[in-house]
Amino acid sequence: MSDAAVYVTLDSLLEERRHCRELPLSGRPLHSGRQAGQQLSRLRGRGIDFDQVRLYQPGDDIRNIDWRVTARTRKAHTKVFNEERERPVFIICEQSSRLFFGSQLCFKSVLAAEACALIAWMALAHNDRIGGMVFDAEQCHEVRPRRSRRAILQLFSQLLKANQALQPSIAPPGSEPLNLALRHSREVIRPGSILYLLCDHAAIDGLSQPLLNALSAHSDLVLLPIFDPLEASLPSSPGLEFVQGQQRLTLNTTNASLREAWAAQFLTRQQGWQRLASRLRCGLQPLETSRTPIDQLQLMLSMYARRRH
Repeated sequence: MSDAAVYVTLDSLLEERRHCRELPLSGRPLHSGRQAGQQLSRLRGRGIDFDQVRLYQPGDDIRNIDWRVTARTRKAHTKVFNEERERPVFIICEQSSRLFFGSQLCFKSVLAAEACALIAWMALAHNDRIGGMVFDAEQCHEVRPRRSRRAILQLFSQLLKANQALQPSIAPPGSEPLNLALRHSREVIRPGSILYLLCDHAAIDGLSQPLLNALSAHSDLVLLPIFDPLEASLPSSPGLEFVQGQQRLTLNTTNASLREAWAAQFLTRQQGWQRLASRLRCGLQPLETSRTPIDQLQLMLSMYARRRH
């Protein structure tokens, strides 16, 4: 693989901007992809901004009565709110050592970063506020949603820093890295946001679903698990070699039972994502390293555009 396939570059993140005209972003995510089918997700919490206080009129919601003003003036007053015309877009993107792997076009970590960049540019092109979080096994760094190119560049800076720091290593056993990001994101994600989650396909094994439930209750959620085709199916080879740092492992994959067990593990995870997406009624689009982000997200984001218009 070339260096650009192993580590992401600023040029590649900036290059994703040219697809903005092709893939307009909408605020109504759909189920998409071969695994999840195509089904409209329900609208989550809707953001509103306070506008003014005026005299109560028949038909007004009594829950919006301003009791302080009512008590002071001795006339019933109600609060008036304006619905937000845009919805913040928040991208949670993993850059941990388990993504530092790939057998096709690029490493999983590169695919995650470039998909993050594509979604960010799409949001900004439609005047949405864009923010995000980059996380690994130990820490996460956030960028608060703002409607500016600077917010995107700050997000790219965090992506590049985390990606360039990746090295071949064996991930130590411990808690699921995604849970750390989900706990932290509850403090910064505003109700009514569109939330894109880019993480390793294996995260479903240790995912704390109550944490995700809390986020999906008030946001439109799109799950984008990342995998490499080699994780789904092993080729039949008498000496398939895996290298990680100084360690080497050679497998005799001519053994049919080994290949079946390998494929069964992936299928179990795949079905876990499907069940999760179905229960949360959210979008699901697994991404694989054999194809570019634009090829895989084009259908999904194009469907969003048709719903928007």
